[in-house]
Amino acid sequence: MNNIEKVGQQEKGYKKKVLASSMLGLGLEGMDILFLSFVLTSIITEFNISSAAGGAISSVTNIGMLVGGIGFGILADKIGRVRVFTYTIFLFAISTALMAFASNMSMIYILRFLAGVGGGGEFGIGMALVAEAFPKEKRGRMTSWVTIGGQLGAIVAAVAAAIIIPLGGWRALFIIGILPVFLAYYVRRNLDETDDWKEANRQAMLNKKEKNTISLLFTSPKTTYTTIALTIMSSVQVAGYFGLMNWLPSILQKQIGLSISDSSLWMISTIVGMILGMLLFGQILDRFGAKWSYGIFLTASAISVFIYVFADSAVTVLIGGVIVGFFANGMNAGYGALISSFYPTNARSTANNVIFNTGRAIGGLSPIAIGYFLDSFNITVAMTFLSAIYLISLIIILTMRDVPLKGMKKAAQ
Repeated sequence: MNNIEKVGQQEKGYKKKVLASSMLGLGLEGMDILFLSFVLTSIITEFNISSAAGGAISSVTNIGMLVGGIGFGILADKIGRVRVFTYTIFLFAISTALMAFASNMSMIYILRFLAGVGGGGEFGIGMALVAEAFPKEKRGRMTSWVTIGGQLGAIVAAVAAAIIIPLGGWRALFIIGILPVFLAYYVRRNLDETDDWKEANRQAMLNKKEKNTISLLFTSPKTTYTTIALTIMSSVQVAGYFGLMNWLPSILQKQIGLSISDSSLWMISTIVGMILGMLLFGQILDRFGAKWSYGIFLTASAISVFIYVFADSAVTVLIGGVIVGFFANGMNAGYGALISSFYPTNARSTANNVIFNTGRAIGGLSPIAIGYFLDSFNITVAMTFLSAIYLISLIIILTMRDVPLKGMKKAAQ
């Protein structure tokens, strides 16, 4: 094997390690965050707290994600993706494992905030690593695999909860949250920083200028509009996901008498639809660009969500769940590639974390809005609300002047 072939093999191996590490990182983060869904009732009962106090645990976690997204995003752009990536994994893994020993609600709030800080920081760093390790024309497909890792983590959480909680209680479930520490060890031992980051860091040292990376998200009116637009789109993406996954099972139980077991089957079918949608979306994004891919999926999401309220049997509910999941969450696969392509290397982690975690914080409020519409009006109004926000996101992507994907244009500087 000559030197060129060796370099090629090393580069290929490095890309595989980056992709696998990012997938595992997001998958373990997704597992960690979803644990709370399966133990919330047990925590409320054990500590004798109100439902509002229990719901605040999720709110505290989301606030932590926003804080971690900003802080770790800036740090990763300055001192290195891989190093900070391991810090975020250690933080959410150890915080999750310590939940097994929490003796009061104050400890639970603190630990969930810290787990959110770690999880929020991990997302953008993983996406930045993948965006820099692979050529621009493959970013959509590669970041789609990373988001699929998150869905697989949700499935692992569901299986683990079903097996562990009956045997050892809710605290035992959190003990396995320590597993991501082994991923952090592997990443630190086997991954080097990307060539893009090394070059950006070298240029920064030569220029001897310490720039606030958040300011690079607002360097001009065009960049400012792009940042705001992407934040709104991220908010819509998260709002649609949480709105559908939190409310549809209970809505369908009331509307057509769906049983709890049928609801679980619905959840699985919807997640399968999401994974298939992510795979296809990454392909479309790389081949046709963001305006076409998001335009198709946002339009289909708005239509399918609205039509879904007319499902009147278990079969149509399951099929509809696959279709809604396919479109509504399939496009989540593109945000890492989309955001990364608009910003320079020395602001890429910051951009991904600030934009998407702000979207998480805002979009995470959608269950409250849907609950209000259900209480004050009816299901049609609630689903019309979801359809409308997808159309708002559609208008935004169509008004963005420069969507530098498909490897045809340079990222905005």
